[in-house]
Amino acid sequence: MREIKVGQVYKHFKGNLIEVLLIAKDSEDLSEKVVYKHLDSGEIWVRDKEMFLSKVDSVKYPDVTQVYRFELQSE
Repeated sequence: MREIKVGQVYKHFKGNLIEVLLIAKDSEDLSEKVVYKHLDSGEIWVRDKEMFLSKVDSVKYPDVTQVYRFELQSE
C-alpha cells in the first residue's frame, strides 16, 4: 500500500507541484485528509486521503501517462 510522506513534494497529474503539510482527521467522521500547499501559488488545500492516493481515471484522462493522481517527486 502507498504511503503519504509528510514534508515531501508530489506532482499532481495535471502538472502542479505540491508539498504535503500534514495528515488531519475530520472531526465529524474521523476520515483522514491530506493538507497540502501548491508550490507555485502558496495556496493551502485539503483532499480526502483516499482520493489523494487514487489512480488517475484513464477513461476521463486518456492522454495522461502518470498512474496516480499525486506521485512522489523527491525524498
